[in-house]
Amino acid sequence: MTEPVAVIAVCGHEAAYGRALAPVVDAGVSVVPNGRELFRSITEHARRGEEAVVVPMTLGRDPELVADTARTLRAVPAAERGTAVLAEPFGTAQHLVGWLRAAAGRVAEGSALLVTAPSGGPFEDAELYRIAALVLRYGSHPLVEVAFSGGDPDLAEGIRRCRLLGARRVELLPAAFALPDVPGVTGAEQLPVDLAGPLVSAPALRRVLAERVTDARRRLREHGDDGVGAGLTAADNHGHSHTHAPGEGHDHAHPHDPGDGHGHTHEHSPATAHRHHHSSADEAGPVIRSIA
Repeated sequence: MTEPVAVIAVCGHEAAYGRALAPVVDAGVSVVPNGRELFRSITEHARRGEEAVVVPMTLGRDPELVADTARTLRAVPAAERGTAVLAEPFGTAQHLVGWLRAAAGRVAEGSALLVTAPSGGPFEDAELYRIAALVLRYGSHPLVEVAFSGGDPDLAEGIRRCRLLGARRVELLPAAFALPDVPGVTGAEQLPVDLAGPLVSAPALRRVLAERVTDARRRLREHGDDGVGAGLTAADNHGHSHTHAPGEGHDHAHPHDPGDGHGHTHEHSPATAHRHHHSSADEAGPVIRSIA
């Protein structure tokens, strides 16, 4: 008989702390913010004798969510934790670049792209500019701007900037699970504004979430690794907004084998918080399976 498995999706600002995910995940998935609700969810599943797999629902801009989730798991007393394992995050910054590029590919080339997300901390917001720059460089759209829900620049300012730069139509690309409210179009000088829809479709979201759960259970079964150790270091050395999946954290100024498909080094200076030199394999972005 297959042991019951509980899936706990932990959400931060990218998913409106759970409000954006609750309607689209499979029935039975617990959608919670980090902290007390996660703590209670873990202990409740343990009392029912269920194995719990905790998945940090970040698209790659919020490594602190991964680390904070690991700290919450570690804080649950062993007697109340049962079998709880921390999965790798739903996505990484590399995934996010690939997903945004795929979404941009479905937008008419004459439209300006406005990459949007709920505002986070300063490093998370700076990361979105880096990601948008990659979407511009490796895409076919002449204009890619950034705007934040609840941040600066907001969507209205982002649309105004697109208009001043000559755009005739703007497509909003959400770099988050939460969808932005599209500003109303008023006045002859305003642009038509469309929303490209969710970054990851509901079926694809459920599929990726299931993959993270399966991988976490396999890692626990084969290696005895509950993921907490790697999760605790997920935000280390990320003061310059360089996001990695758990277990891939590293010191900066690091060479890679040119044949590993990830060859890049880093330089730091006061004027360039985090300048990247990427190989062609890295610059092209990750190979992402279809998520439609």
